[in-house]
Amino acid sequence: MSEQDDADKTPFELIGSEKVAAISLRFYAAMAQDEPELAALHKLDADGQIVHEMQEKFALFLVGWLGGPQLYVEQHGHPKLRMRHAHVKIDKGMRDAWLRCMATSLDEADLSRPLREFLDERFYGMADHLINA
Repeated sequence: MSEQDDADKTPFELIGSEKVAAISLRFYAAMAQDEPELAALHKLDADGQIVHEMQEKFALFLVGWLGGPQLYVEQHGHPKLRMRHAHVKIDKGMRDAWLRCMATSLDEADLSRPLREFLDERFYGMADHLINA
């Protein structure tokens, strides 16, 4: 398949649901391992790991955000990212920590270079939008 053929597809269609789920899981694993301050902002289980429910919700969000089925919206309503994150102090350092976790996750996803560059730009924009401090 050529890059021209891919131009008509959503990022979700290019990635697929299994890989989106893997990206979400790896994202939270990277957070727990490399960014403990960021991980501590989430609900943790008895072992100190981010609860699986959060990881599943994020995977649903990613599916819709990437152009796939709007499962998150159907189950949880509009994401309203700024509102849902308003209780957390998000500064540039936290944004950058979040982006490092996402970069680690995407590094392992083996995406095409154009898709990866597109996602890096989109994730930066989303994370930067959430800065509230």
